[in-house]
Amino acid sequence: MGLKFSKKESKTSEDLGLSFMQSQLVNCLWRNYLRNWWSKQRRRMLVAGYDLDMTYITDRVLAMSFPAERVRAMYRNPMWQVKSVLDMRHQGYYKVYNLCIEEDYDESHFHGRVERYPFDDNHVPPLAMIKEFCEDVHSWLSSDPKNIAVVHCMAGKGRTGLMVSSYLVYTGMPAEKALQVYAERRTTNNEGVSIASQRRYVAYWEKVLSFAQGADHPSPYVYLPKPCSRELQHIRLYDTVNIDQIFVVVSELQPIPGQRYCPPTEVAKSCCRRIGTDQERCNKPRYYYSFVESEEGKKEVVEPHLQLTGDVRIIFYQKLIGSRLFYVCFNTAFITSSLLQFTIRDLDKVGKRGRSICGPSFCLELFFGPSNGNCLMPPSDDDY
Repeated sequence: MGLKFSKKESKTSEDLGLSFMQSQLVNCLWRNYLRNWWSKQRRRMLVAGYDLDMTYITDRVLAMSFPAERVRAMYRNPMWQVKSVLDMRHQGYYKVYNLCIEEDYDESHFHGRVERYPFDDNHVPPLAMIKEFCEDVHSWLSSDPKNIAVVHCMAGKGRTGLMVSSYLVYTGMPAEKALQVYAERRTTNNEGVSIASQRRYVAYWEKVLSFAQGADHPSPYVYLPKPCSRELQHIRLYDTVNIDQIFVVVSELQPIPGQRYCPPTEVAKSCCRRIGTDQERCNKPRYYYSFVESEEGKKEVVEPHLQLTGDVRIIFYQKLIGSRLFYVCFNTAFITSSLLQFTIRDLDKVGKRGRSICGPSFCLELFFGPSNGNCLMPPSDDDY
């Protein structure tokens, strides 16, 4: 009895075509799932068969995530799809504003109509950059009623929300309403700009605008604050638990000639150590100061007082290297007294580690020396 060998039937071109279509469908569904998962609570648009992480905040302002290429296009907006949609809907009438410092692309993708206003992720730009951005967008939109502005950072949420909300304020909308409009139209959970310092800077921006009455003044007058130096004398963290000392790094945003990006420049490092360890304070909230008590009970300054000017960033660490707890950004021109107080809701990126050291009455306090004058000078009648 012999063995019979038979050749396997070769797949027909029809079978190969069907297999290819099935693999392409699975690949497409997987990519769409990945992009939807990555965009989290950001609203998406279905346009011409494309599922993109982008939203119209107004009829003429579009917010989106980064237009990516190569591997990043697997989970972010593919560059070619973004370009296709913009060219289809607004051919020749759109301008892209890139807020990323960490990523760039060839501006020819968008016919060279790209402006960069870069600043760090989860942080704030100088007020001068907000001014330049708003005036740029206003000029572009005013030049033709068909023009639209397309604004993006990496995720298209925080930095984009700060700048878009600032532009809405520039058009006359109150800061809180602008932030709410952005949150409602950009996200499904109404959490648009969630970084406290970014919201703070939108409020700062509202304070430096002055709207004149009458149709002859369609855009507001912007009076940026004068450089204002304040002496940071002490840092106190009140009601802090589960930690013995907290390290502090203080930076200022300092401009570089010929560049829009203002990198943070470190001006001081310090350490907040626990004080009040005697028996009578054992049942009271513990607090940490940027100076400690010597053995004689006298206060001994660890770091000299700091002269801070302009946009300031203070980061708190559990260790000298790494283990960030939280941070806060502010502008010295808007300090109206000798004390700045921040609750846990006023701090940025307070994660699990940061919350673990905060008691129920936690508060960050920054003590400043006397002010040398009002840095927020309102415009005179001659300015209009």
